Amino acid sequence: MLAAAAAVAAPPTASYYSPVKPSRRWRVSWSCRAATVEAWYSQLEVRKVTYRPPGTEHNLLNEINLSLREKSFGLIFGRSGSGKTTLLQLLAGLSEPTSGSICIQKYDDSGNPIGLSEMLTSQRVGIVFQFPERYFLADTVLEEVTFGWPRQKADLLFKEQLAKNLQNALNLVGLTTISLDEDPQSLSGGFKRRLALAIQLVQTPDLLLLDEPLAGLGSDYINQTKSIGRLGLML
Repeated sequence: MLAAAAAVAAPPTASYYSPVKPSRRWRVSWSCRAATVEAWYSQLEVRKVTYRPPGTEHNLLNEINLSLREKSFGLIFGRSGSGKTTLLQLLAGLSEPTSGSICIQKYDDSGNPIGLSEMLTSQRVGIVFQFPERYFLADTVLEEVTFGWPRQKADLLFKEQLAKNLQNALNLVGLTTISLDEDPQSLSGGFKRRLALAIQLVQTPDLLLLDEPLAGLGSDYINQTKSIGRLGLML
């Protein structure tokens, strides 16, 4: 896992590229004379985020700014101790900024903001850690993937949708060849990461965070991970 920092000499750097042209959703307003069509897109924005752990006097992050359009890959990189993991935890909602905000902003086709920004909550974020097996709780792959699913009959339709998402996620990460009755801890390191990724994809998060996701893995897994962005499941 990326190392957390006690202080920041040089802040982490964020870059991105878009594997496909960002999608445009369409709103149509009808009148008796004409129809007006407006295109818009969403963008993740980190606005002047500063973070200081409670009870300390030093900031780990100082006024970090970054933006990332939907359906794009983002890369946060920097030397050890620059605050990468701290920023990851803020994006995931595991910690709260001391100041600044992390939000989703909509823009029209000309780049003008549409309405107020929406705060990015932890429910909208999926995260896969570098060593996901540390967070596995169940005895089988199926129980691990469905851990936390609703149990009430009233949520039957939601469970059916999750089941469809599960099959799509397993196909996407290449886990269709393993038994759902296997012990997650018995899987290879690569399959453990695939399983952790599938668990997050079932929930179709708005933002997917991957902590050192490709270290020591083969090109097939790397290509599968890139394909997630092309499906619009990653900002």
